[in-house]
Amino acid sequence: MTETDHDAFPSATHEAVEEAMAHRHSMAEDVYAMLIGCTFTAVGVVLLKQAGLVTGGMAGVALILSYLLPMSPTTLLLIVNLPFFLYAARAVNLTFAIKSTIASTGLMVIGLLVPRYLGVSHIDPFFAALFSGTLIGMGILALARHGAGVGGIGVIALHFHKTRGWNAGRTQMLFDVVILGSAIPVIGPGRVAMSLLSAAAINAVMYVNHRPGRYSGH
Repeated sequence: MTETDHDAFPSATHEAVEEAMAHRHSMAEDVYAMLIGCTFTAVGVVLLKQAGLVTGGMAGVALILSYLLPMSPTTLLLIVNLPFFLYAARAVNLTFAIKSTIASTGLMVIGLLVPRYLGVSHIDPFFAALFSGTLIGMGILALARHGAGVGGIGVIALHFHKTRGWNAGRTQMLFDVVILGSAIPVIGPGRVAMSLLSAAAINAVMYVNHRPGRYSGH
């Protein structure tokens, strides 16, 4: 290897670092995106509860429990997610686990505040499923693109997305089948069938917008 070759490698490495830094989100951008993601997700969950529906992922688990326990679905979401955030610290990285815990805590707080500022006397189940699912999907997407998640299933899906390149939407859809099936005794088959639309809307957002190599920010 010549001296010129030696000189070329530091230059190439430096350019790669500069390019990576150019795409890196600032702390202010992370905070803003996490606020948006938590708000979108919280409003979507609240509207689903108002319509008597559930959805996929751990949000679906929290909604199912909210029909059985006198607690808000966003509070339950934080509780059921805690073991998965501990898993995320090992399976993904500590930064992701910390950001996800912060996001889930913010989601809980916003979810408790939303009913004070947003009252819905009537909401069509079909509209609630489609609109809320899309809203939750966009919220999850905003968080994912800034290194955070809002659910245990999302942690697993993003882990396989990162390590194996699996599509996050497809992975989550497999878990959604089990979760939605377990909701049948709680809200009935008719509302579960409607809830499928919500889960499909969430996964559609992730499938279209969260593919390996499609987004360079991190």
